[in-house]
Amino acid sequence: MTRTAVLGAACIALFSTALATTVFAQTRAAFEVASIRQVDDISTVRIGFQATGSQVRIAGMSIKDLLVVAYTVRPQQIEGPDWIGQLRFSITATIPDGVPGSKVPEMLQSLLADRFQLKQHRETKDLPVYVLGVSKNGAKLTESVKDPNTPAAPPNTVTVTAAGSAARTDVDLGNGRSFGLADNQMQIRGMTPRDIAETLTRFVDRPVIDQTGLSKTYDLTLDLTTEEFNAIRVRSALNAGVQLPPQAMRALDNVSPDTMSGPLSKFGLTFEAKKAPLDVLVVESASKTPTEN
Repeated sequence: MTRTAVLGAACIALFSTALATTVFAQTRAAFEVASIRQVDDISTVRIGFQATGSQVRIAGMSIKDLLVVAYTVRPQQIEGPDWIGQLRFSITATIPDGVPGSKVPEMLQSLLADRFQLKQHRETKDLPVYVLGVSKNGAKLTESVKDPNTPAAPPNTVTVTAAGSAARTDVDLGNGRSFGLADNQMQIRGMTPRDIAETLTRFVDRPVIDQTGLSKTYDLTLDLTTEEFNAIRVRSALNAGVQLPPQAMRALDNVSPDTMSGPLSKFGLTFEAKKAPLDVLVVESASKTPTEN
């Protein structure tokens, strides 16, 4: 796999987590109509999610990505066949009149069940996690300052975009929130610790749980070694369901799974390995080819 392809996987990984933390509430609902097309070439590494008015447009997301959003779980909390993280789809769907955009996750659940014949169940398992906390000397974080000229998003509108290249990967959540990966750094802007924990989950070998007790938004840049930077890109690809060749996997050989403790400690944050009971979504079966609307 080329460096661009691995960065592309990181872009996709970042995007789906960002979207999952962007938020919706849930009850049962279904799209009025939905067009689904498989995407065979993701080399351009442009994906996106937009919910505006009665329209939802999804580009380049896998079944695993959709499950993250639909069921509010982390990638490591999904068990199923490898292909659910490999095949990617673009979807255009219509929200029925009178149904709020907050029901998009439930509509995605219905779409997965009806069009992909998805069958799943939940289990509770003790899983390895990392706990994001505050050191005994307190956090040393810089609060975000929002640009007063940034327009607020219209009600019931969600737009999340991501782009990647050999040089960098960027995710824009709108309203001043963003995440970037470039030059051996992870650049976080306008995120709460909960958002940061969910995003870091994509770059390590286990879910990250926020226990900082902090709720404001912050800007921080995490400095990594070249080896650590390459390792987190590979882990993000694996978490996204991408199959990597042996030469790419060698980036993990001499790097600790915990690549975040050092960079986070500069901000008075701890990153401890523990175990915690978490919900696991088990995919029993699903079809690779969606049925017609």
